[in-house]
Amino acid sequence: MTGPITIETTPEVKDALSEGRPVVALESTIITHGMPWPGNRDMALEVEAVIRAEGAVPATIAVIDGRLHAGLDEATITKLAQAKDVMKLSRADFAFALSEGRTGATTVAATMMAAKLAGISVFATGGIGGVHQGAETSFDISADLDELGRTPVIVVSAGAKAILDIPKTLEALETRGVPVVAFGQDEMPAFWSRNSGLKAPLRLDDATAIARFESKRRALGGHGGMLIANPVPLEDEIAASEMNRHIASALATAKAKGIEGKAVTPFLLGEILNLTDGASLKTNIALVLNNARLAARIAAALTLGTR
Repeated sequence: MTGPITIETTPEVKDALSEGRPVVALESTIITHGMPWPGNRDMALEVEAVIRAEGAVPATIAVIDGRLHAGLDEATITKLAQAKDVMKLSRADFAFALSEGRTGATTVAATMMAAKLAGISVFATGGIGGVHQGAETSFDISADLDELGRTPVIVVSAGAKAILDIPKTLEALETRGVPVVAFGQDEMPAFWSRNSGLKAPLRLDDATAIARFESKRRALGGHGGMLIANPVPLEDEIAASEMNRHIASALATAKAKGIEGKAVTPFLLGEILNLTDGASLKTNIALVLNNARLAARIAAALTLGTR
């Protein structure tokens, strides 16, 4: 038997948390499962630099040899970016990696869990998981949705990944009582594209308003997470009409090959990368950087509001 989970932090993260300064959590699956070396390492370091430039401290979350880390130094990020056979951790297998001394990269759900344990209120990612196409027969629904319903962390993303069934994902989030806030526009973004054709449930236009909304939610008590849907910058987007064609093709290939479960998302992203001649990866990096910037501003606004 063991006691509470020990979280290892870098001195930078430790000092920021103890001093009440803004900290932004980052997932590690995007490093290990999102893109090849060395672009994955370069992207991770660039995202951290963007957060620091906004006056916040980045805390990349990962399990390394069974130890939970909130904050990684450059050498550890470099090692993780080259590691093989890294587990992709969600709620179901997070504790398994800790108990068995494994190395695992955290998805949205596991990163939210770790952020809550570490006392971090804001998390930046690319896109959340959700209800997959054909879920009415496959029952393939991401654990990210339940985590958003239970864990009080603000998640800044470019919406749900566009490979998903976005209308059903929004319905599932509503059922779980998760506020979905589009940033700066009335329409939900669709990951690589700024517009999905779906009206956003809520809209806010600045980080201070988001922090004010969160403070009221905390006063009510018993709340879970909040999803901020931040559209990719206009100059970096790929039109939804083009992406929909590529997504349909990738989904058909996945079905023909019998791809299922956790393998679906990385397979589809890889297929779409090939179909777009690499353009989807450039847009993916741009939207992650954009989300990190907004997350840092929200974390700073929350910090000011608690002083």
